[in-house]
This record gives sequence, C-alpha cells and structure tokens, in this order.
Amino acid sequence: MTGGTKEKTTARRRGKPIEVWVTDEEKATITARAKEAGLARSAYLRALGLNTPVKSVVDLGAVTDLVKVNGDLGRVAGLLKLWLAEKRGEGANAVDVETVMMEFRRLQVAIGMKMGDIVKAHK
Repeated sequence: MTGGTKEKTTARRRGKPIEVWVTDEEKATITARAKEAGLARSAYLRALGLNTPVKSVVDLGAVTDLVKVNGDLGRVAGLLKLWLAEKRGEGANAVDVETVMMEFRRLQVAIGMKMGDIVKAHK
C-alpha cells in the first residue's frame, strides 16, 4: 500500500504535439464539440485532422429520450382507449375518438422513424 497517497500515472503520449492557435471562443466551441462526441479535445482534433468520422453521443441520448416519449405516448393512448371503453356513449363520439387514436399511431410511427434515422447515422 502507498500509505494513503495516490500514485500519479503519467499520460501515455502518442507522439509529437501540434500547436494550433485559437481564440477563447474557438477553444470553447472545440471543447463543447469534443464533449458531444465523447472524446478528449486532442482525440477530437486528431480525428478531424485525419478525416475520421466523428459521431455525436448527444444524438444517441436524444434517441433514448425519444424512446421514453414514445412509450409514454403509447401508454396515454392505451389509457384513453380503456377509459373510452368503460364510458362508452358518454362524451366524445366514436369518429372523434378514432381520429385521436389514428393521430397517436401516426406520432408513434414518426418518432420511430426519427429514432431509426439517428441510429443509422451512427453506424
């Protein structure tokens, strides 16, 4: 044991550094974009310099959020259908209800297609 102190590990250097002069604003933008891609600034700039595709992890987070919204939409539609079945003849007419249900289904399909597009872009 090291007596309660942590040993420092040295960063593994891949080679020689390249100096690039940027403004504070440019550095902040590069840092933000690297973070979106889940990369260190150096790895991000290396990938761009070597023309390697950089994929954003933010989009995959958006897909996860869309999956949750899609599930919520399905649950709301199911609850509406259940409520209307129990209260048949009270309130809304059947044509209006079917129109709302078709809109729920259309929205679910649209969300699914968007999720598919985002996932395909990351392959």
